[in-house]
Amino acid sequence: MTRAVVVMGVAGCGKSTLGRALAQRLGWSFVEGDLCHPPENVARMTAGIPLDDEARQPFLRNVATALTASRQGAVASCSALKRGYRDLIRQEVGDVLFALPQLSRTDLEQRMAQRPGHFMPTSLLDSQLATLEPPDADEQALILDGNLPVAEQVSRIEAALRHS
Repeated sequence: MTRAVVVMGVAGCGKSTLGRALAQRLGWSFVEGDLCHPPENVARMTAGIPLDDEARQPFLRNVATALTASRQGAVASCSALKRGYRDLIRQEVGDVLFALPQLSRTDLEQRMAQRPGHFMPTSLLDSQLATLEPPDADEQALILDGNLPVAEQVSRIEAALRHS
C-alpha cells in the first residue's frame, strides 16, 4: 500500500485542510508544505513574485525529505504544480499518491481572500493557474471536486489508497 500522499494544487484549493484531515483519519503524520519553503521563497511570494523552477527545488526536496522521515506514512500539502515537480518527489519518496482538489478561479480567489496574514497573495493565483499541469493518466493521481465536503474527499482518497 502507498504510504505517502501529496495533496497538490494551486493556492486556496484546500491542500492543508484536506491533508490534515486525511493524515488524522489514516493516523499518519502531516507535513505542512508552507513550512518547507526556504525563507527566500516566502519573501519572494510575499512580495508578489512567483517562484521559478530553480527556486522551487529546495522546497520540493524539503517536502520529499519530510515525507520519507515518517515510518507509518505521511501526507503533505505541496503545490506540485508541474509534472517535473511531482517526478522529483517520486524520485525521492517512491510510491506517492497525488490528490488534486479542483475549484473554479472564483472559489479559489474567495478562499484566498479569507486567509488574512498568509504569505501567498491573491495576485499570484493567475501565475499558479498558468503553471498547473494536471496529472497525466500514467501518474498515480486522483482529481477531486474541491467543493465536496472534506470528509467526502478524504473517503475518496482512502478508497484510492486501498486500490493502489
